[in-house]
Amino acid sequence: MTRSSTPSAAASGNVDSVENVLALLRERGGRVTSSRVLLLHALFDSRAHRTAEELGAEVQAVAPDVHISTIYRNLDDLERLGVVVHAHLGHGPATYHLAASAHGHFVCEECGAMVEAPDEIFVGLSRAAKSEFDFDINPHHFAMLGRCKDCR
Repeated sequence: MTRSSTPSAAASGNVDSVENVLALLRERGGRVTSSRVLLLHALFDSRAHRTAEELGAEVQAVAPDVHISTIYRNLDDLERLGVVVHAHLGHGPATYHLAASAHGHFVCEECGAMVEAPDEIFVGLSRAAKSEFDFDINPHHFAMLGRCKDCR
């Protein structure tokens, strides 16, 4: 599958269903395989943050022959298309969720509680990073660590 020079699929609003993602895959030269279809259903059925291993277990419950390496490859392809994003929420493995619902994260380093933070919270930081350092930040990739109200 090749990378596109057009805006991400999520930005253009055409990845709101499994069927639309499959159409995008075909349009960009990707193959529609049973493992991709199962993975997409897992992502769309529960929009929670899940690791590749959790997604793999869900796919393997239906198709036990799908190897975890296939899940990782498919997640990489879907991320290049702008369908999913991965985030590092603290010290655990990366989690994946649909890009259409992309947001930042605050994670308590004491108890592990996670709060989904809307992008608007990061606007000031993004502007400062751009103006002072000529650097564009991606607030979706890493969580901001700190302490929740219960752990302070």
